[in-house]
Amino acid sequence: MPIANNLLAALPDRDYRRLHARLEPVTLTFGEVLYRPGDPIRHVYFPTNSLVSLLTLVEGHMALEIGLVGREGMLGIPVALGINDSPVRALVQGTGTALRMTSAHFLSTFRQSAPLQKEVHRYIHERMVQITQTAACNRFHLVESRLARWLLMTRDRVQSDEFRLTQDLLGCMLGVLRVAVTKAAGALQQRKLISYRRGEISILDGQGLEAAACRCYQVVKNVRDHAPGGHSNREKAPIAAAA
Repeated sequence: MPIANNLLAALPDRDYRRLHARLEPVTLTFGEVLYRPGDPIRHVYFPTNSLVSLLTLVEGHMALEIGLVGREGMLGIPVALGINDSPVRALVQGTGTALRMTSAHFLSTFRQSAPLQKEVHRYIHERMVQITQTAACNRFHLVESRLARWLLMTRDRVQSDEFRLTQDLLGCMLGVLRVAVTKAAGALQQRKLISYRRGEISILDGQGLEAAACRCYQVVKNVRDHAPGGHSNREKAPIAAAA
């Protein structure tokens, strides 16, 4: 069957089978915290239809989102770099499924698989582009354009025009107060680009929203789309023993 996680789908069958033997399906629930700053990373996750926000904490309580992780990648990349502790808070933003394995098993497989190393390194580069572009975007672009960008990034990762985003989380995403979120969301809604009610968001006009977004959205999207396996729906042979 098709592999829902793009990083896993890009692996050759032999390497995927080796990894698959240690993977277990899990459900990630909205609001669940997978990692906290300074805590050991006990599991790595490969989201399939879930969405996770990466938040950095300022002065111990103020949070700013620095990245999104969905079906395109994985959570726990510090493990691949020899780091055991998480530098961020990983908060489930969209309820869904993922494949999980212990950090120890992942690291063992990672060291033995050159294709897995290649795909993880490619994804690390993609995350670096996302983080650096986000920093520049937060400094120079208007809140409305930034909100449009994040909504499009969320849509791409959950592959749906409907999802849930609270005002508090939107504030963390954009690094602004709730009043600024309300104003920006209201402007997009007035232009009939989105519908926003009690945290439930529907994208009504995807092309219009892309036009409203800053160019940062396309910069990050191009890196992902042009990478090998960026939108793979490649099928794997059945794995009877581990399925």
